[in-house]
Amino acid sequence: MAGKPPDRVQLLKQELASDGGDPLDGEDGYPAPVDSTEDGIQIAGFFVGEDEKPASDELVGGYREADELVLFDSSYPAGITIATLATGGGGLTPSQHKTLRHGIHFVDNGPAEGFASGAYRETVGAPFPSSVVWYVSNAKTEKIVELTLTRNANKSVASKEWKIYDTDGTTVLATITDTITRSGIFETSRTRAIT
Repeated sequence: MAGKPPDRVQLLKQELASDGGDPLDGEDGYPAPVDSTEDGIQIAGFFVGEDEKPASDELVGGYREADELVLFDSSYPAGITIATLATGGGGLTPSQHKTLRHGIHFVDNGPAEGFASGAYRETVGAPFPSSVVWYVSNAKTEKIVELTLTRNANKSVASKEWKIYDTDGTTVLATITDTITRSGIFETSRTRAIT
């Protein structure tokens, strides 16, 4: 039978004051029923089985590693911690996700939620800009994101290249390039390359 077990059973306990138990719960050291309202079972790990699997199956279970509970099954044989599960399995909380330096967080208007206030934007080339750079501050020592615009003869944008920088402000994490096709001044299509 697979699925939810049909029977609920109780364990017998051996409660010793020397191991953190309460001797008033019964004869110190003698087996007694587990009190489901106050007893916690002390084990090194556990395995969860079903009747189609042999009794020695160790494919699903959990154990303690340092101060974390690790759960495992056939999809995660190396295990996954409660902390990882709490962040949606990807290891990121919503607030951590906001600070990722991924292109989607910048294109078109620069850094927003998750970044410190005080970011500084500089535009080069008036009246037809050739670049827009966001820096961590007006000291302009650490870039966050940079947009380079290439223009055709009639000054329309022919390509846009975004560079996303790491927290050191100099290492490029990703480059996103749009190549734009136009009919006169009107855009008809664009191709995006991500590296």
